[in-house]
Amino acid sequence: MLALHCAMLSAGIVGLPNVGKSTLFNAVTRTHKAPAENYPFCTIDPNVGVVTVPDPRLEKIAKISHSKKITPTAIEFVDIAGLVKGASAGEGLGNQFLHHIREVDAIVQVVRCFEDSNVHHVSATIDPIRDIEVINTELLLADLASLQRRRDRLQKQLHAGEKAAKIENAIVEKLSAHLDAGKPAITAELTPEEKAIAHGFFLLTSKPTIFACNVAETDLATVAAGAERGGIEPGNLAGAGVNAPGYNPARWVRTVQDYARHHFATEAIVISAQIESELVDLSEQEALEYLRGLGVEDSGVHALIRAAYHLLGLRTFFTTGEKETRAWTIHAGDKAPAAAGAVHSDFERGFIAAETIHYDDLAALGSFARAREAGKLRLEGKEYEVQDGDVIFFRFNV
Repeated sequence: MLALHCAMLSAGIVGLPNVGKSTLFNAVTRTHKAPAENYPFCTIDPNVGVVTVPDPRLEKIAKISHSKKITPTAIEFVDIAGLVKGASAGEGLGNQFLHHIREVDAIVQVVRCFEDSNVHHVSATIDPIRDIEVINTELLLADLASLQRRRDRLQKQLHAGEKAAKIENAIVEKLSAHLDAGKPAITAELTPEEKAIAHGFFLLTSKPTIFACNVAETDLATVAAGAERGGIEPGNLAGAGVNAPGYNPARWVRTVQDYARHHFATEAIVISAQIESELVDLSEQEALEYLRGLGVEDSGVHALIRAAYHLLGLRTFFTTGEKETRAWTIHAGDKAPAAAGAVHSDFERGFIAAETIHYDDLAALGSFARAREAGKLRLEGKEYEVQDGDVIFFRFNV
């Protein structure tokens, strides 16, 4: 039996119209919830879906504990309408879309790396970097306008010589110069104190971002294999049935990966939204078998969900017993009492200790009895920083 609990953090799926955002949303949420029509603005109100985070560790722990139930953790995905050039000035319902982006915690930017004469492209040609820069420019312009409004509001306090206003204004100036240079706020070098103040500015470009390279079904195996090797040579597509002049999904993906690394210090995941959305009616096992038949080892959707989860600064620990093996969400850096509080507020209030073993050790030893004999089960106190993959039994007294 499978159940889930909801995490509050959300990742917004953004991109130009007709790049495959709604198709990807349907694949990620395993639903047919979002209309995926071939025209701009087909998604006006954002669709929201709670998505379980795929984690093969759960099955293994449940087997060791003979658990009757498995409960994965979850995050929220939001399908946001296509952003167009001029959105920051209100083009194409721009203000509404920017507002929706402002409300999510992280951004998944879908980039079209496929050619299809039946799916209209707003710029008529495929050029992933141009497309990314259209989106980024709109977000940068919206942020610059937001900083200007903040600067204007600070004037009165600055004239009065207020210290807090001076500190805030200096951060506004620093960020404005950074954005003016075409760089997202997330890459600005700020001190921890400055970051804490800037967090209250709610800038769109300060959100952690990941890129999803949406490729055609016929190109998925070749491009994904090249991406895993860390480089795709155009020649690798020989025999992939793509002979159109200028058609080079491998090169498109490579340029997006380079751009993501250098401009956002982030990664780009290869995915075929069309295939994945067609698999939503199959069981996980059937879907995986189908993908393997295409020469792909794992679902791009799984990789994307896991990447978004980590992008949000989230980590997983486990509790287990005969009744249930369950994954719990914490923030990276959380200490043992905070993890106990994720399970129940009483656990945090009366926290005594956390009996802990890492998943890798438990999986290698195969049982808690053997883990105890090997000295791998340890007692951790209030200052212990919980690691991703820890299996924990909490001791508490209320």
